[in-house]
Amino acid sequence: MVALVDIGQLPPVGEVPDRMHAQVVRQDRFGDPRTAFQPEVVDVPDLGPDDVLIGVMAAGINFNNVWAARGVPIDVIAVRQKAGEPYDFHIGGSDTSGIVYAVGSAVEGISVGDEVVTHPGWWDPTDPAIAAGKDPMISPSAGIWGYNTNFGSFGQFCVAQSHQVMTKAPQLTWEEAAAPTLVGTTAYRMLFGWEGNTVGDGDVVLVWCGSGGLGTQAIQLTVAHGGRAVAVVSSDERGEFCKQLGAVGYVNRKDFDHWGVPPHWTDQEGQREWTAGCRAFGKAVWEQLGERRNPDIVFEHPGEATVPTSIFVCEPGGMVVICAGTTGYTAVADLRYHWTRQKRLQGSHGTNDEQALAYNQLVIDGEIDPCVGDVFSFDDIGEAHYQMESGVGAFGNRVALIGASEPGLGRN
Repeated sequence: MVALVDIGQLPPVGEVPDRMHAQVVRQDRFGDPRTAFQPEVVDVPDLGPDDVLIGVMAAGINFNNVWAARGVPIDVIAVRQKAGEPYDFHIGGSDTSGIVYAVGSAVEGISVGDEVVTHPGWWDPTDPAIAAGKDPMISPSAGIWGYNTNFGSFGQFCVAQSHQVMTKAPQLTWEEAAAPTLVGTTAYRMLFGWEGNTVGDGDVVLVWCGSGGLGTQAIQLTVAHGGRAVAVVSSDERGEFCKQLGAVGYVNRKDFDHWGVPPHWTDQEGQREWTAGCRAFGKAVWEQLGERRNPDIVFEHPGEATVPTSIFVCEPGGMVVICAGTTGYTAVADLRYHWTRQKRLQGSHGTNDEQALAYNQLVIDGEIDPCVGDVFSFDDIGEAHYQMESGVGAFGNRVALIGASEPGLGRN
């Protein structure tokens, strides 16, 4: 029997211990991520026929486990228990880089010792909707690995479905490889997954929160496919960072004060003020482009505070595509600017295998920078989520080291 090993190391490849260290959320700790996450020793999970056990070298930090730690908008533990899962805890983490330690009996093409990353799209392969040819991420069983599912990357070992497992870019360190896949594949689906409104040569993409995890990937994907990205940021320093990634310019959202739910359409004076704020914001975008050109795609995820403006400034026939609601979920749109100008408000969630593989190939080819910002220790995973929720810390993506003893390892 292999003994429990300390954080910062893993057992010999292929030797699986019975127990592991993990950062664990329990229902009686829901709230501040700094206290919701606590280190515990738990059993290493069993594998199903199509599962892969990965020894985690590094784990990406994403906003979804801020929600898991707080128990809003859903209690992920209760939802899984209602579906029959026996565990009374949540081990999150939707990005990982690591080494394959074991594979299920039905797994093909993946071997013990492979260096891998995972994408976050999870679904039941027996789902009738998938069998009928529906996009798996729109099927009833679809979820996000390490949020809707247990035993994500915040433990020494994680369990992923085999279709999620992809080759690690050999030129990247463990922390670089763990950083971008959830946000990158999500951004790829948002920009290329919705026929009729995909990024092409010369298209303008307005990228909210351009210096964050999603934004850094959206900017690079836009540029790689011939588009022009304009970032929305909270400081000039963040804007200049976005320009280094290829954005043609940036707009500082702090120069405007019309955010949030707009006044009711019967409030004429309030509507005049709100509309003036939207027009000024749109003009600022034109100034960065050097022409009176509205965004063909608005890349959204703040939600409640920004969707009304996004729909207003979007090009007629264009698309506002949204994958989250980090400022809230009650987004109110003035439909006069929506239906008469025939704009699209498109929800987007996760990734399918085809999109994930296409994104990962761009990373392997060196066309996408993972944009690693802060690197945290295993013990500071709660702090990392708190900082993400608070909007503080470095630009780009946050990562925690699990099996890697120090940054800079894993590059071939």
